[in-house]
Amino acid sequence: MGEGKPAPTGTGKKQIPLRLSNRLYAEIAAWAEDEFRSVNGQIEYLLTECVKKRKAGER
Repeated sequence: MGEGKPAPTGTGKKQIPLRLSNRLYAEIAAWAEDEFRSVNGQIEYLLTECVKKRKAGER
């Protein structure tokens, strides 16, 4: 339930719906532009970094 659509063959990525406030989206979009990423790429980067930090804290 709520796991997202299956990824197309070969991409190894899931598609999920994500709802953001207009303010949060604008902040992420500006940040993404500063780092030459798409908004989607920026969200993926941020989530990846958060997971890495969480795993590092578990050691």
